[in-house]
Amino acid sequence: MLLKRLEQWDHHSFCSLFSRSSSRQAFVASYFLSKTADGPLYLLLCGILYLFNHTDATELTTILLLAFALELPLYLVLKNCIKRARPADILTVFGYAHITPSDRFSLPSGHTAGAFVVATTLAIYFPALAVLALIWACSVGLSRIMLGVHFPLDVIAGATLGTLCSLSAYIIYN
Repeated sequence: MLLKRLEQWDHHSFCSLFSRSSSRQAFVASYFLSKTADGPLYLLLCGILYLFNHTDATELTTILLLAFALELPLYLVLKNCIKRARPADILTVFGYAHITPSDRFSLPSGHTAGAFVVATTLAIYFPALAVLALIWACSVGLSRIMLGVHFPLDVIAGATLGTLCSLSAYIIYN
């Protein structure tokens, strides 16, 4: 009963959020935000820190690498064990996503997990940037829903996974 209600909430929330993404501006904003969570841009972040010779650049980069070394295998195991179908495959009223996802399954959101790895790590090393970093990570998660490739619970699971991997990496390193 509880799982059924949770699933209903997830589907209803998805439909409510996705219905707001029909404008060109919403699509462009969601697409851009989603792209900011692509892996290669994280390397650019580390490069910028080194460029400005920030004293924490080496440690932060090490923590990020360790966090992603934890996150990626967990993400793949979860995704391939849970095998949750994407919104377009489940919801008949939905139709299609605005983009083609890179893989078949939905839970957890890898983009969101990666964004929360970065945001949590940045929040640890640069507390003044914590709110901005977390707003960005939440926006990435929201963009994945608005693009039609994830349910809200996929995003929540990705956020949890990314945060826990970042905190674990920090604890392991220190």
